[in-house]
Amino acid sequence: MERTDDELLIATLAAVAPGTELRDGLERILRGGTGALIVLGNDKSIEALCSGGFRIDIEFSATRLRELSKMDGAIVLDKDATRIVRANTQLVPDASIETSESGTRHRTAERVAIQTGSPVISVSKSMQTIALYVGHRRHVVENSAAILSRANQAMDTLERYKSRLDEVTQTLSALEIEDLVTIRDVAAVLQRLEMVRRISDEINGYAVELGTDGRLITMQLEELVGGLGNNRELVIGDYLTSARSDKSVEEALLDLVALSATELLDLSATGRAVGFVGPGESLDTSVSPLGYRLLTKIPRLPGAIIERLVDHFESLQRLLAANIEDLMAVEGVGESRARAVREGLSRMAETSILERYV
Repeated sequence: MERTDDELLIATLAAVAPGTELRDGLERILRGGTGALIVLGNDKSIEALCSGGFRIDIEFSATRLRELSKMDGAIVLDKDATRIVRANTQLVPDASIETSESGTRHRTAERVAIQTGSPVISVSKSMQTIALYVGHRRHVVENSAAILSRANQAMDTLERYKSRLDEVTQTLSALEIEDLVTIRDVAAVLQRLEMVRRISDEINGYAVELGTDGRLITMQLEELVGGLGNNRELVIGDYLTSARSDKSVEEALLDLVALSATELLDLSATGRAVGFVGPGESLDTSVSPLGYRLLTKIPRLPGAIIERLVDHFESLQRLLAANIEDLMAVEGVGESRARAVREGLSRMAETSILERYV
């Protein structure tokens, strides 16, 4: 399956991250005061653009890349940057492809990336920069200090977002127990979940770019958001029926992801995106959950059993009111599992009420 430009850019950033031999080679080129044009990939589309040069097909090394860059032509590597396939070759892409670049090397890099779909690296002698071209995208590789500074700022933002998410999630849990949930409460949780996801993706991109320098960032990110899992899907699935939405969970999730940063700040826009706010409805409309989210918090409860419990009781309130015999009536729920569900829901109900009112 072909990768999107975003996925290919992330993979290319990982290939040139600090600690990799390719990054070592690029930095040697910069220190040596020469430029370079490097293609990551060697398929038929690349071969068709190559003119002249040398076919060498040798194992990749940073020192070899540096020495070969002293020649004017482009260097072609295999897609994994483990072998140097060509050196000092001229790339002749389609001149009709539009490019916003001005320098010859950068214009060629952008056109080759667009025409072949392979990542192209351009090292600028005059600007002392490394630029990646992936499809129609251009990304300038920065030094670790600058990336780390932005990553730390983003991490501070994530901590504030996560703190607020915990607050609104605890409030939603208490309201679910009391059957007092409105669309506003659900939209607030979905809004914060999406905000946390977006800033997490941004930090993950920084961690990829930092390579070996980003291990601490990765550990901090995992500690903050590692337990969120599929909470967005669970929240949406809990309320689609009650909100009388005709969307599937997948459609609602895609529409939530498609919201702009400005739209996401508006709870009404968030509610409309997932199908919870229709014509003539307000954020204060009452809704009731099916119980997916709370049931997933019960340890060792399989997904199939959760589905059967939700299908059988059809609402969280009926689940909360069910005794052990009622729970055992569900296929696959024996006495021990019924007791675990009963005790788990009771414990969550007590905890939610205490956190809300004490």
